[in-house]
Amino acid sequence: MRFPVKSKLAFGVTFLFVCILVIGILAIFFIYRLSNNTDAILKDNYNTLLYCNNMLKDIDTIKDNPKAINDFETNLKAQEGNITEPGEAQATQQLRFDFSQIKINNSDIAFYEDARKQICRINELNQKAIEKKNTIAQETSGNAILWLSLIVTFLFLTTFSFVINFPGWIANPIKLLTEGIKEVANKNYDKRIYFQSSDEFGELADAFNQMASKLHEYEHSNLAKLMFEKKRIETIIGQMNDAVIGLDAQKNILFVNSIAESLLNLKADEAVGKYSADVALKNDLLRNLLVKEEKNVPVKIVIDGKENFFTKEYKNVMNNNEIIGEVIALKNITQFKELDVSKTNFIATISHELKTPISSIQMSLKLLEDKRIGETNSEQKQLIRSVKEDSERLLKITGELLNMTQVETGKIHLSIQQADVKEIIRYAIDATKTQAEQKKVLVEVHCPEDVQTVNADTEKTAWVLTNLISNAIRYSNENSKIVVSAKSIGKKMELSVQDFGKGIDSKYTDKIFDRYFRIPGTKQEGTGLGLAIGKEFIEAQGGEIKVESEIGQGSKFIFFLNT
Repeated sequence: MRFPVKSKLAFGVTFLFVCILVIGILAIFFIYRLSNNTDAILKDNYNTLLYCNNMLKDIDTIKDNPKAINDFETNLKAQEGNITEPGEAQATQQLRFDFSQIKINNSDIAFYEDARKQICRINELNQKAIEKKNTIAQETSGNAILWLSLIVTFLFLTTFSFVINFPGWIANPIKLLTEGIKEVANKNYDKRIYFQSSDEFGELADAFNQMASKLHEYEHSNLAKLMFEKKRIETIIGQMNDAVIGLDAQKNILFVNSIAESLLNLKADEAVGKYSADVALKNDLLRNLLVKEEKNVPVKIVIDGKENFFTKEYKNVMNNNEIIGEVIALKNITQFKELDVSKTNFIATISHELKTPISSIQMSLKLLEDKRIGETNSEQKQLIRSVKEDSERLLKITGELLNMTQVETGKIHLSIQQADVKEIIRYAIDATKTQAEQKKVLVEVHCPEDVQTVNADTEKTAWVLTNLISNAIRYSNENSKIVVSAKSIGKKMELSVQDFGKGIDSKYTDKIFDRYFRIPGTKQEGTGLGLAIGKEFIEAQGGEIKVESEIGQGSKFIFFLNT
């Protein structure tokens, strides 16, 4: 028979309530009986004794005290209305007869004696009744004490047993279930719970056993496969040429491969399972890896006296769109870094060496243009002009390449000082004057007379502004204009170059300052280095450069410098 836990609780509370109710009812019953017996003694017999005593006093003074007759009459009438015992009625009637004769002839002593005799008889009857009722009351009291003692003892033992055992009905199954859950939590899937009951705890035990059985089945059916996959993954990670560190969602270290152990100078046993920030307190390299930077600057690590370079890569481990961990990888790019340095040195050497013959070519062109050397025909002038343009283009390219080698090696030489903004603008306009005249582009300058000076490298800033104006002229239509502006904004100086050409698509504005990037489909010549170099020059001075552009509306390049 199924006996739910709810019913057990209801039964327990009801049982305690019934025990209290039974004791209360019995106590009330016996108290009521004792009260009735006491009332009977006081109400009936005691009053009669009182009346009789009063009449005995009065009968001795009837001859001399008329008032005694009235008192006697009053007490006699009260007695006649309070007859309760057998024989008391006859005695009271005889007393009434004797009293009537005394009132007729108060000198007859025989009636006085008979009256006293009847009063004593009534007294005796009521005294015996009191003794009898007192005995009954004592018996009732004794029975009450006996029964209450027996019942209270029984209820006490029953309730005590109930209090001792009933909590176990509830607590013991919970305790067994708790122990079972702890065992399962410790991966003991062989644990089973058995209850000799058909209530909710029995159902819960069955559900627990089914769960443990399923877990046991799953554990043994997939354990070998999982262990194999785990070892395979550990082997793959261990044999990787990159340093790999795994973290869980709480930033605790899950694994460290052998390469990472070597670079961090840290044993996996000392780190795995620990909070990464705690381990990083004593490991500078790990502390550096845990800090994510906007720019992925290569990390330099000296190994066996040789500089090695690594890039940091962060990959989030996802599960149902939730981040459950993270993998940090250090990729060795030392070989590429060495090739890049070699490339930079090669470009610097070639660019430097090219400047001398290009300068010689330009000098020779000037001599050819001098009429004192001799007159040239139109075809020769065209050739000279073509060679001059090519030499200027080559000189500009070599200059950009030399500047780029400074940027790549991080050896940008700056001479920061107070520079005149108007002089920088004037220099840039003069440098691009011929280009603007050839394309018939008007250059407007919006610069207040009282414009502040800037804290910058005059040569590098002028180069940047010249490059921006040159680009604006190159991408402007003929007979159009460009606007060069300067204005103070707080502690910053804003310089801008705006053209009204075809503009730049928004999907390219984030890449326009990347090295060697050129907008697809453009037919204009260039190396794709000018804007990248300009960005490096401005940022090296603590400034900022950006572009605002819309298709068909032109472009506006803006850079800020400290005043």
